[in-house]
Amino acid sequence: MSSNPTVKNKQKQSEDLAPVFQFVQTVGKVTAGTLLGITMLTSSVIAGGLVGLAISFRNLPDVRMLRNYIPSETSYVYDINGTLLDSIHDEVNRDVVDLNSISPDLKRAVIAIEDSQFFSHHGINPGSIARAFLANLEEGRTVEGGSTLTMQLVKNLFLTPERSLSRKVAEAVLALRLEQVFTKDQILEMYLNQVYWGHNTYGVETAAQSYFNKSASELTLAESAMMAGLIQAPESYSPFLDYQLARQRQSVILSRMRRLNWITAEEEATARQQPLRLGQVTSFRASQAPYVTEAVLQELNERFGQDSVIKGGMRVQTTIDLKLQRIAEETVTRGYQTIRRRGLNADQMALVAVDPRTHFVKAMVGGVDYNNSQYNRAIQAIRQPGSAFKPFVYYVAFASGKYRPDSIINDTPVSYPDGYETYSPQNYGGGFSGPITLRSALEQSRNVPAVRLGQSVGLNRVIEVVRTLGITSPIEPVTSLPLGSVDLTPLEMAAAYATFASGGWQSQTTFIVQVTDSTGKTLLDNTPQPQLVLDPWAVASLNDVLQGVVTRGTATSARLDRPAAGKTGTTSSERDIWFVGYVPQLSVAVWIGNDDYRPIGIGATGGGYVAPIWRDFMQQALQGVPVENFPPASNFPRPD
Repeated sequence: MSSNPTVKNKQKQSEDLAPVFQFVQTVGKVTAGTLLGITMLTSSVIAGGLVGLAISFRNLPDVRMLRNYIPSETSYVYDINGTLLDSIHDEVNRDVVDLNSISPDLKRAVIAIEDSQFFSHHGINPGSIARAFLANLEEGRTVEGGSTLTMQLVKNLFLTPERSLSRKVAEAVLALRLEQVFTKDQILEMYLNQVYWGHNTYGVETAAQSYFNKSASELTLAESAMMAGLIQAPESYSPFLDYQLARQRQSVILSRMRRLNWITAEEEATARQQPLRLGQVTSFRASQAPYVTEAVLQELNERFGQDSVIKGGMRVQTTIDLKLQRIAEETVTRGYQTIRRRGLNADQMALVAVDPRTHFVKAMVGGVDYNNSQYNRAIQAIRQPGSAFKPFVYYVAFASGKYRPDSIINDTPVSYPDGYETYSPQNYGGGFSGPITLRSALEQSRNVPAVRLGQSVGLNRVIEVVRTLGITSPIEPVTSLPLGSVDLTPLEMAAAYATFASGGWQSQTTFIVQVTDSTGKTLLDNTPQPQLVLDPWAVASLNDVLQGVVTRGTATSARLDRPAAGKTGTTSSERDIWFVGYVPQLSVAVWIGNDDYRPIGIGATGGGYVAPIWRDFMQQALQGVPVENFPPASNFPRPD
């Protein structure tokens, strides 16, 4: 016996089909008319035999499970106004639509070229099977499938891509079963949503959006014919790869539709002459706001699981305003170029903007160049805020009822035990001011009064308030805590200051407004539920003092044409510089530093370098936004 695999395969095929071979040999020399009759008889025998074989295929899948089948779908991420930011999927990029949302021209074109007798057979087409059988017999191998649309569907859903007689019989059996359970329209709908169209695109809707930048319901006859031609060999006939070959294939489809009298000669001529405007590949395209969508994806994965996100067809409305996001990105690019020209030895920057009224994140930039570094410093980098931490201490002081903005505190030398050593806080630049009001101490960012104040009100109370404001990073009650000796993220700072801007009202800070599935069912609703978490008088007093920081303190370079409050931050090690500021409608934190914690330069301060960048962003972001004032402390009762 020959050891050649091809010979063995032919011998095996001959053994399996011996009765049919004998039948064909017997009628090998009959007339053409007789051959046609025998072919029809053979087809009937084959079809009847397949039905009988169904009994022996007891281990085949139960097609009734398709009643609950949910194909994997692409999830989409939008900004708050509905602008698409990103699509999320694995190797399958698909949108599922119902049959009525698909162009009639496309349905006819697909049926014409793939299975013109689709509506007249019961899952298998005996004539097609006979023709395929004779062609395969002549070649000694499988060269023609004879598959109906139903058979193609069950192959895609249930079977392996192997080309063998047993697989083909199983395919036919499942097709017969499928036609008993589902209507023709249901089968066609499943097929058009399941079939592969090239470039990781599955399903007619996604393919239409990719190839022609329109919905499947809007496809013309010319576009439909070109898309129908893709099914046989999607990459080969792709107009993105070989437009002329795609046009030739389109011509084949149109000719087929004309021969079937499914279109008129005029319709065919018009379709052939119609110029086609192609779209672009939609699979794995870049996000419009990668720092944002990566953060959104992380939040979704934690809540729903990765598999549900990449296959669940979610529609995610984020809190991001793409217009503000673009302004933020441009501001960071421009600001980075400016500080480098000024000789600042800093390689990175982050900016976060939060709406105080909702605690929605409106814009976020996690670095100067996402392509060079995907590390998101806005939410992942924990850095010391320096003096930008002081407002938390001052709020606690005001809320205690023991202090007012005009209360006096000593800016004089002081020492505190700190383990085996003594801690003696110093002011930036040295020197002491003696007795000073809390207002002046914060406006000038004096260190000694902040440390004294922290000891007076209690560091544990400060930490308690910070936790109330949503900061979750680890914090220890060390003596130097009021000077920012704690590691926080820019997002935490922007969100905490947003609660000051809102007068003490707080909602959960989030990147996501709402998540639905592809049918519109709500999976997550982050409608703001604000709660008053701070004392109104204390917040109003703090806002009044922090406005002084901008108008006459360390952040005069942040002045706007409207009331604004904020605080600079500069660490003693000169590794981090900040400005966190706000108006009633927007709270924004900007950080500058190096990933490796290298010092950024002697004399670098938040007021000198960061506040101007903050102002640049705010001037653009607030265009057309009405001017609002902060409510005065006199509107609220002072705490006891």
